[in-house]
Order: sequence, then C-alpha cells, then structure tokens
Amino acid sequence: MTEAVRLSLPVPVAAHPAADARLRALSQQLEAGFLAEMLGHAGLGAARQSFGGGAGEEQFASFLRQEQAHAMVKAGGIGLAESLFNAMTEGDRDAQHGK
Repeated sequence: MTEAVRLSLPVPVAAHPAADARLRALSQQLEAGFLAEMLGHAGLGAARQSFGGGAGEEQFASFLRQEQAHAMVKAGGIGLAESLFNAMTEGDRDAQHGK
C-alpha cells in the first residue's frame, strides 16, 4: 500500500491590524518621549536671560518640547519607532513560521 505524503507548508503570517496599529502608536509615543528628552538636553525651551517669558516660560517649556517631538515623529522622526515596531513584531512572525 502507498501512504500519502503530507507536506507541512508554512502558515502565512496572520495580520493583526488592531494589534499592529496599537504597537505602532506606542512605538511612536516612545520615540516622541525620547526626542522630547533630547530636545530638553539640547537646550530647547531653556529660559532666556533677556526678553524671556519668565516663570511661565519655564513651566510650559516641556509642553512645547513634547509637541515639537510629536510633530517630528509625525513627519518621519529618526526611525526609532519603526525599529521598535519591527523588533516587537519580528518575534511574533518568527513564532508563526515555527522558527
């Protein structure tokens, strides 16, 4: 008698659009936080010695840096969010392929 030969084919990667969208959004938030910190250390929003905004300028400078960082990420950022997203989803894809 002949036996049927069964081949195991890799299962295609199942798309999880909701999970991917959430991971991408979280990656972008992390990149924006990183950029805001770097902008702060670079001196953006530091109080000026003359013609400054006083105490109000110092208190709200972090909000300005955060919004500028979000705008930078929205414009493409530095690629950190994409790297994080790819690293987080790569393990999931490897598990689905049986690697």
